[in-house]
Amino acid sequence: MADHLEASVTLPSDPASVSAARAYVVGTLAEWGLPADTDASDTIRLIISELATNAVQHTFGQSPTFRVDIALDRDEHLHLGVTDSHPRFPRRLPAAVQQDNGRGLVIIRWLTAQYGGKLRIRPTREGGKTILVELPWTVPAQPVTAAGLQEP
Repeated sequence: MADHLEASVTLPSDPASVSAARAYVVGTLAEWGLPADTDASDTIRLIISELATNAVQHTFGQSPTFRVDIALDRDEHLHLGVTDSHPRFPRRLPAAVQQDNGRGLVIIRWLTAQYGGKLRIRPTREGGKTILVELPWTVPAQPVTAAGLQEP
């Protein structure tokens, strides 16, 4: 594997783009060695889904597109980022607030912490923001056959 791999896609801020973002990330990670049927892949799929949903729902039409970036450094750290051009940063809601939505970032923070990762929010030079998630890269070992050989 290379020391550094990167991929990105720019999608319209449309609800249909959420599933496109998920498919893009899971497909790219599968090419990089992470099978789509693992717990790690499921967690990443949920994180990207929440980030993309936020980019679509909470930019109020002020971000016509959003970008999904993926980077893998030295087979150790996976970086996921979703960038939009809306200037407002996400706000934490008080725990006592009862509502049907607005919990995406809470879910992302919890999943990131469970996997030993970090979450950051950074402004862009253009006035928007990028929400970055860094996770340890964990690719399951190849299954071992009855003869003790690794399957391809």
